Amino acid sequence: MAALVQVGTPPRGEDYIDEIAGLKTQFDVFRFMKRLTEAYRCRAFMVVNLPPLTSFDLQSNLVINNWPAELLAIYDQESLLQSSPALRRLRSSTLPFVYEVAPSTNRDDTRGQLIFSLFERFRMTRLIYLPTHDASGIRGAVSLAGDREPFTPGEIKDLCYISIHVFDRLAEIRNMDVRVTDALTDREIDCLNWTAAGKTSAEIAEILTLSEHTVNHYLNRATKKLDTVNRTQAVAKALRVGLIK
Repeated sequence: MAALVQVGTPPRGEDYIDEIAGLKTQFDVFRFMKRLTEAYRCRAFMVVNLPPLTSFDLQSNLVINNWPAELLAIYDQESLLQSSPALRRLRSSTLPFVYEVAPSTNRDDTRGQLIFSLFERFRMTRLIYLPTHDASGIRGAVSLAGDREPFTPGEIKDLCYISIHVFDRLAEIRNMDVRVTDALTDREIDCLNWTAAGKTSAEIAEILTLSEHTVNHYLNRATKKLDTVNRTQAVAKALRVGLIK
């Protein structure tokens, strides 16, 4: 697997493609994006599905991100999504662009002042947006944010290339999760549910009126189907994909 370029070394898009193809879970992609963000001297990233016209909050459209929780909370509390110039541009163009959050020159523009002070506080006043889509046609974007120097044309080109692969890989992972969900039986899901509740195999066997051996068999099959190495990982993945609650 290709290693990420060290911070301070100009990254190249092709350096990352093999690694992206080998990412197996959404959390793997999250860790990759976190390191990529640091390599490009930024502070935060987000991968987002293009919000529909009826959407009023950013968080419900996010795929993965590491934006500060407080920033996201205020952003949605103040309903800043609907008036976002970046969102308008994402809806009208598929070209990458850089958005600068600047102080408003209008004294009466309290909303503009709020946005600037919010993003300046977290040192995220320069954001690059890289529109992309998956094989099913779902549109989205990858974004990096920080207060670094302006992006060079070469960096924008490489980030476009990387973003296409990242968004596509996340779609593939979601599709794999759906197939896994369909493959598990009701009994395997029951056993995972009770394991998540902290029950032992013996206790699950009593609850479901099965033998302990049968419960272990169901849990081992579920672990293999979820492509995990133990019950703890199986439960964690089942929770992540919405198989159990």
